[in-house]
Amino acid sequence: MLNVLAYGLAIVLNLFIVYIGARFLVVPRAAAAGYGVPATEGGGDPAYLTIKGVRDLTYGLVGLALIAFTNADAVAWFMLVVTLAPLADTVIVLRHGGTRATAFGIHFATAMVMLLDTALLFAL
Repeated sequence: MLNVLAYGLAIVLNLFIVYIGARFLVVPRAAAAGYGVPATEGGGDPAYLTIKGVRDLTYGLVGLALIAFTNADAVAWFMLVVTLAPLADTVIVLRHGGTRATAFGIHFATAMVMLLDTALLFAL
C-alpha cells in the first residue's frame, strides 16, 4: 500500500508540473497570473514565461522518467532536490508583489507535499 501511495503521489506531482510547464508555453499570461506574479502587457516577460515553462516541463518529464526507469531512492532524491523550486517560487511571489495566499497556499504547500512524498519514497 505504501508503494502505491508513494509512487502514485510522485506520478501525480510530476504530471502536474508537466501540465504547468506546458501551460506556460501555450497560454503564458494566464499561467503567470496563476503563478502569482502576473506578466505585464507588452513587457519584457516573454523570456521569463518561456524559461518557466521549459523548466517545469523538463522537471516533470525527468521525474516521470526516473519513476519509470529507476528505483524509489533515485526518485526520492530527485523529489527532494526539486523541492527547491516551489520553495524558491514562494519567495519569488512574496518579493514581487504576489499574495501570501498564493505564495503559501500554492507554492509552499506544494513543497510540503513534495517533502511528504520524498519521505514516503525513502521509506520504501
